[in-house]
Amino acid sequence: MLIACLIGGFMKKRYIMSPGPVEIPPTVLAAAALPIIHHRTPEYRKAFAEVNEGLKYVFQTQNDILIFPAAGTGGMESAVVNLLSPGDKIIVAAIGQFGERWAKIAEAYGVNVIKVFSEWGEGSEIKKIEEALAANKDTKAVYTTLSETSTGVENDIESIAKVVAKTPAVLVVDAVSGMGAIKFKTDEWKVDVVVVGAQKGMMIPPGLAMVALSGKAKALLPASKLNKYYFSYEQALKALTKEKLPDTPYTSSVSLVLQLRESIRLIREEGLENVWARHAKVASAVRAGIKALGLKAFAAGTPSNAVTSVCMPEGLDGDALNKKIRDDYGITMAGGQGKMKGKMFRVGHLGYTDRFDAVVAIAAVEMALCELGMKIETGKGVKAVIEELLKK
Repeated sequence: MLIACLIGGFMKKRYIMSPGPVEIPPTVLAAAALPIIHHRTPEYRKAFAEVNEGLKYVFQTQNDILIFPAAGTGGMESAVVNLLSPGDKIIVAAIGQFGERWAKIAEAYGVNVIKVFSEWGEGSEIKKIEEALAANKDTKAVYTTLSETSTGVENDIESIAKVVAKTPAVLVVDAVSGMGAIKFKTDEWKVDVVVVGAQKGMMIPPGLAMVALSGKAKALLPASKLNKYYFSYEQALKALTKEKLPDTPYTSSVSLVLQLRESIRLIREEGLENVWARHAKVASAVRAGIKALGLKAFAAGTPSNAVTSVCMPEGLDGDALNKKIRDDYGITMAGGQGKMKGKMFRVGHLGYTDRFDAVVAIAAVEMALCELGMKIETGKGVKAVIEELLKK
């Protein structure tokens, strides 16, 4: 079987270079193999407390952080049902498909949504958010996104927060793909609610949603009339603070939390500023390689250091490119979503990623484009990546 595989072509070494899930560090993978422990024991609750404190470092906050067994979208839904009541007014500042998901979730619960949507590829227009808040002084919350994975754009959360902080509204940020990859300072910027998923910058398998809450956000909880049970923040906060060791209202995802403890240890060991710098360096190298190949980045606004979105050349299909890279080369990237399906491909470079991942990614793109019939100078993209990486 092995001989046949080698004779028929190259053996594939698998890589994940999508914007999530991401590759997982070996010691984090190993943490899942530890013997299971009961979630109500002091042993587990000490580990849970350690994770909570570690998350405060990653989030750059002293606010309480709740952990739910859910994907990032579950965390997003929780940030709607716990803060609002039917008929409440919110502003959704979306810059792509995941930002628009805020509006879909809110509308499903009968919330009045004012849409301040930017063109895909652009960041939020701060002035439009400011104007929407001025025209709707009864706005309860502004919902937006840090790193929009569908477009590869980073949003200016610090500037948005300055505008929202002047009003009674709370600012809710989807940092699912941005936390742990992009500079983000929850308390300093006065962000009220931050939602994060597990399988991206936090470097563990999917299955945990983390939510940080400010005092301003907590003040909205008692008045919220939207239905909630499993995702109740009030119940989660009671469990978190009822005794000396934090707890959860319902069963924790024990193994995932232990993996999260190890991933936080790795982030602390590297240093958060260094983690941000590493992502910036790898992202700049990928962008340099894309440019050298004559391809156009989709992001017209600030490009995200978590994912690079690339427009497909005329006459070539992004899904076909993505399929070739995955099936023939063993590298999972991502295609376009929604209205950009088939028109772009996306290279993820977040979490457990280093400089040589940029080389591998661009080499794969070069080879696939050649095989699909695009005339390019082979090695040009890889050369640009290496030159960018060597810059001090």
